[in-house]
Amino acid sequence: MTAAPPADVAARATAGFRQRYGGEPAGRWAAPGRVNLIGEHTDYNDGFVLPFALPLRTVVAATSRNDARWTVWSELDAAPVEFGPADVDEPGRVTGWAAYVAGVVWALRAAGHTVPGARLAVASDVPVGAGLSSSAAIEAAVLAALVDLGGLHLPTDRWPRLAQRAENDYVGAPTGIMDQSAVIRGRSGHALLLDCRTEEIEQIPFDLALAGLAMLVIDSRAPHRHADGEYAARRRSCERAARTLGVPALRDVNITDLDAALPKLPDDETRRRVRHVVTEDQRVLDTAVLLRAGLIGDVGPLLTASHASMRDDFEITVPEVDIAVEAALAAGAYGARMTGGGFGGCVLALIEASAADAVAAAVATAYAERGFAAPGPVTVFPTGGVTRLD
Repeated sequence: MTAAPPADVAARATAGFRQRYGGEPAGRWAAPGRVNLIGEHTDYNDGFVLPFALPLRTVVAATSRNDARWTVWSELDAAPVEFGPADVDEPGRVTGWAAYVAGVVWALRAAGHTVPGARLAVASDVPVGAGLSSSAAIEAAVLAALVDLGGLHLPTDRWPRLAQRAENDYVGAPTGIMDQSAVIRGRSGHALLLDCRTEEIEQIPFDLALAGLAMLVIDSRAPHRHADGEYAARRRSCERAARTLGVPALRDVNITDLDAALPKLPDDETRRRVRHVVTEDQRVLDTAVLLRAGLIGDVGPLLTASHASMRDDFEITVPEVDIAVEAALAAGAYGARMTGGGFGGCVLALIEASAADAVAAAVATAYAERGFAAPGPVTVFPTGGVTRLD
């Protein structure tokens, strides 16, 4: 019930490269998945988020080639995908999982960089569709590989925005900047407090092991569709509400002004959407205060309140995640919440490290009683961001 060592994933990427292309890769680059401790749907509202990088990793083994073409193989798909400049320069020509790779090439080219042709092999332990940002992990690992292979001059503080552009403008998924920031700039033993407007970051101490705690991440097995219409509808609703309130973004509605702002909105649904975003921003800031003071266990009630807000005001949970939260809390978790864009995905539960098996068993029992597919629990701790392995 712990994450596989990164070396295992790297070995699979290398084996895939040898089998597909022959010879050895020039290097291997790894990027983590991420879990968001708190701060859901605040990122595209210019607000605050507090994610951390996971020990679950995506690894890209790669080498350059002499022509301006890119071939990418994934262990999830037997057939490699190859594309050239004409495919890259027209979003929509490359589809499926390979679009995330093509999107990075496109974003680099659009930023004026000469991108080397490359052969790439991808292996990953970041589950697809679970809300742990498998897309940002592959974007970051591919980006790191291409920057190194091409000797590109691109400071790492510019990487998150470029990777986000690949996902937004090439793939067509309307994500904020949080995912890419977490997988690129994460630090071991810390959560990343990100101001999504200024892109300023603060590494917040979050040493779970030192406190005798752990984070149990539970894959609900309910499919997570990040680019679907519901996510986009929530974003449009928030943008319309900001215009109605006369502010650049909902981040500009202070918690103390919330009661006065809500009656100005046209309907109850919009009011609930705004209430979630404004109160969630405040929960992020309150969580950061507690973590700076070393009071990790005290953030539990904030996590649980975040889930209730997502369930009742933002309406993005599903029965599987609600049941997982309820079962984890009943089994003694300090707090629990859904994490990710919603409509499936994962639940995180803050627990005593020694209670991981008991809490996971309680969730499994609750699932079995309702006929749900068995959940997938894994115990995680904050780890570092994207890196070159060799």
